[in-house]
Amino acid sequence: MDVMTPREIVAELDKYIVGQAEAKRMVAIAMRNRWRRRQLDPELREEIAPKNIIMIGPTGVGKTEIARRLAKLAQSPFFKVEATKFTEVGYVGRDVESMVRDLMEIGVSIVKDEEEERVKAKAEQNAEERLLDLLLPKSGSMGREEQQQQSAAWKPGEPIPAGPAPDEAANVPGFAREDEEKKPSSTREKLRKLWRDGYLDDRQVEMEVTSQGPQMEIMAMPGMEEIGFQFKDMMKNVFPQKKKRRSIRVKDAYELLVQEEAQRLVDMDKVTEQAKERVEQDGIIFIDEIDKIVSGSDSQKSGEVSREGVQRDLLPIVEGSTVNTKHGMIRTDHILFIAAGAFHTAKPSDLVPELQGRFPLRVELSPLDEEDFYRILTEPRNALTKQYVALLGTEDITVEFSDDAIREIASFAARTNEETDNIGARRLYTIIEKVLTELSFEAPEKKGQSVTIDAAYVREHLADVIEDRDLSRYIL
Repeated sequence: MDVMTPREIVAELDKYIVGQAEAKRMVAIAMRNRWRRRQLDPELREEIAPKNIIMIGPTGVGKTEIARRLAKLAQSPFFKVEATKFTEVGYVGRDVESMVRDLMEIGVSIVKDEEEERVKAKAEQNAEERLLDLLLPKSGSMGREEQQQQSAAWKPGEPIPAGPAPDEAANVPGFAREDEEKKPSSTREKLRKLWRDGYLDDRQVEMEVTSQGPQMEIMAMPGMEEIGFQFKDMMKNVFPQKKKRRSIRVKDAYELLVQEEAQRLVDMDKVTEQAKERVEQDGIIFIDEIDKIVSGSDSQKSGEVSREGVQRDLLPIVEGSTVNTKHGMIRTDHILFIAAGAFHTAKPSDLVPELQGRFPLRVELSPLDEEDFYRILTEPRNALTKQYVALLGTEDITVEFSDDAIREIASFAARTNEETDNIGARRLYTIIEKVLTELSFEAPEKKGQSVTIDAAYVREHLADVIEDRDLSRYIL
């Protein structure tokens, strides 16, 4: 993302999202501006705040999908939250600062995964040595006579004993029993070769595994979840994890050892510092349904939680403040906030003036029509038709959608949105599932067959809901 131009960012979004060119251009510019800001002198860089965005449009037109794809493209810490989850301070519900804490947890997870990938080769090397230690303990740990007794008593499926390899292993290609004069390291290297060639995967080995201590759930008061998490962390130290010996497959033991070595090689203090920097400079918070916290004239009810209060709690976070998390203090000055809402019964100007000022960029997404639905079913890499073809292909069925079938589905989705609630592209999920329900159910009995979905097939399987307007409203 750092080297992508706005045009290239839009081109990537076009692979998954149909239309909404203006919204794509706006978010692409916002992401490029983050790269531009990093090129400036530190003094000036600190003064440039992100230009937060409000996306306006009905449900199902791509608001959330644009933000989600943008976050994947940027590989930035990204957190999506519905504004309706928040309540004003003093009421039962989540406090607005929790979204910054959640974003920080995501940032730590991203950086930790990157660090574990970076040390993966070293972790695998260390894990292999530890696995060989389990398979062939160093000489001196038991007497020669005891080793021979264990070897003689060994049976397939049991843990591989220490000392000379059992007779069955001697028949495995590449393995030969060691003479006493030969070095023990030769046996170790042959065991290493057997392991790498996959001959030892299903053998059993004894190793120490960590068992979880008593699980404790802390029922924190709403809005005080962070205190609950900190208390749970403290209790982990009071009840340390215990270790016990278990017999486990060699392949599974290796995976556990790789995880342990990776965690040992990763410096969590460094991870936290890098995550904090990335969250503060590149974090994205997507606040959906922001129109639901705008109080309209018809929404004032007795005992209703103050929606304007939630806006005023949001204001310092979006404006730039410091939030306390278990990983330290996080500044929100340069986090990019993208808000979205349908704004059916309200408009962006109904937000409190201070919050409006913190979202200077606004873009309206256009409703989807029949042609848009046709493109959604055919163009994106993850088009629904392609998903269903792949799913039914797992049953050894070849499914093909004809062009007139896709046109019929798109037309029916557009008509249904006009006659009932307009839920945008989400209507396509319901219609295609209705069309393919019978085929999906009978798929295991149709192995090896080819099925063509044409316009007649679509009309046949939608006949009941087409004829009955009330049924159409109920089902679709």
